[in-house]
Amino acid sequence: MTSFSLNYWFRPVTSLVLGTLTSLTLTLPTNAAEKIYFVFDSLIISIPVSSLEVYAEEGQLSQQLSRYFNLAGTSEEERQAFREALSTPVSIDPVDLSRLLNTDEGERILNYVGKVFNIQGGRNGKYIIRGALVQAAFEPEGLTFINFLNRLATDVQIDIKKALELAEQIEIVVNGTYLFTEEVAKLSAIEAQQDPKIDFSQLTDPRQSGPFEVKKDRWNLFDQNRKRNFYVEVYQPQTLPNESVPVIVISHGLASRPEDFSKWANHLASYGYVVALPQHPGSDIQQTENFLEGLSRQIFLRNEFINRPLDITYTIDELERRNQGWFSGKLDLKNVGVAGHSFGGYTMLAIAGATPDFNRLEQICNLEIGDLNTALLLQCRALKLEKKDYNFKDDRVKALFVVNPVNSGIFGDKSLEKIDIPVFIAAGSYDPATPFIFEQVASYPRLKVPEKYLQLQEGQAHVDFSQLDAGIMDTLQKTTKLTLPSPQLLDSYTHSMMLSFFEVYIEKNSQYRPFLQSAYGEYLSQGQEFKTYIITEKSSNALSQSINNFIRDNNLVGPQEN
Repeated sequence: MTSFSLNYWFRPVTSLVLGTLTSLTLTLPTNAAEKIYFVFDSLIISIPVSSLEVYAEEGQLSQQLSRYFNLAGTSEEERQAFREALSTPVSIDPVDLSRLLNTDEGERILNYVGKVFNIQGGRNGKYIIRGALVQAAFEPEGLTFINFLNRLATDVQIDIKKALELAEQIEIVVNGTYLFTEEVAKLSAIEAQQDPKIDFSQLTDPRQSGPFEVKKDRWNLFDQNRKRNFYVEVYQPQTLPNESVPVIVISHGLASRPEDFSKWANHLASYGYVVALPQHPGSDIQQTENFLEGLSRQIFLRNEFINRPLDITYTIDELERRNQGWFSGKLDLKNVGVAGHSFGGYTMLAIAGATPDFNRLEQICNLEIGDLNTALLLQCRALKLEKKDYNFKDDRVKALFVVNPVNSGIFGDKSLEKIDIPVFIAAGSYDPATPFIFEQVASYPRLKVPEKYLQLQEGQAHVDFSQLDAGIMDTLQKTTKLTLPSPQLLDSYTHSMMLSFFEVYIEKNSQYRPFLQSAYGEYLSQGQEFKTYIITEKSSNALSQSINNFIRDNNLVGPQEN
């Protein structure tokens, strides 16, 4: 795949990022850029901004632009795509954009772009980029590349050598994602061949709802020690079973809310579980709305790295306080299962015993290839916390299920080795927020607990777009040329694994153990375009070796573990 086609593929993602982040106010420049300089070692080519405008509007090539295209070896198709990109507007509120670009996350994105887009002399151009982007977004036709160039305060240079290096890094990541998707599929097939032969059609179907009717309540809680108000959504069977009742606590992701995981909760509660979903104020949808309305300067509050795990412990404490009255003393709170999505994955890994490794995180945040890991936009903010030993482990938690977890930067080898309970990690091959190659593949072999599982869901893209907007999936498919799996299929993959995992490790129900095998992943995937693959500890060493080979073959440098 060429660097041009990679950039074309990432264009919708760039638009999405720009439309999600925001922030800045700069005065209008007294001067404007007249030329763009393309620099490669001692070779310098200048292109007047006006010639780009003429090309965008009329398709007429200037001598300088024609020379550049010839040197770059661009095809006619690529030239037309470039022309279209010059004047195609990105729909974004300029005030929202301004707010985004002044956040810690926005600063990191700008710094990344500014490595290529320099002020003359080679200095990082992040600040003039920020001003030009916001000013261009105020134009009646919206933010376009031409508008952006016309709002630059000075002439700029594009470091071709650095651009090629970054394009190469992107290609490594894209190729690595394909490679490890194929590797997990291969390892899963090997395990499936070794699994006992089972006719899954004759067994209970964990994808289907259980026998219990479900009811929901909301508790409004206040933690006096932290002066923190939050609510908890509680799902439970209409009639509690007479025996000990299992408990699951679920942590939502960034810019999300407990209600977004009602399908998980309903499925588990229909099998007799009591499921609690606490709100995490400071990193939930309300915090996002506060940010977009100008009521907060940040997309999430930094102390959420601390408060989120404490919310989980407080929720379990509250279940203990209400057990005798609300639940007639039936809850089993010595064997609690936890689940989390994205930032909620970090939350639950911390509750299971993983501790932040600030030395490792600082190294990863300084690696150039790390700039391509969007999950680091979140994790690197933890570097501004007080550097001390944080231990959030809750010994009542006995099994951990995480989907698209944010984790690889903040938790090192020694951090993950502290987890001593069964772990299930689910990942998506299309996930742009917590990329599979960075956040799940790398972490799985570092877990030393023998009872661990990795599930890859093909086409899973971090969130259920159909829940966000009825037409967003269709729009995404048209702009990215990607076909996405149905939410119902992905739900069936997650629900069956989550239920089976907790049945085995919380309920000690061995009848569900066959569903945690690679062979069951094959059974679920029959006739499906988008398949799911499951591997266990049996494949951990082989996956670890593949990771080491990939690092060696691509001359990658990773953090030095203490």
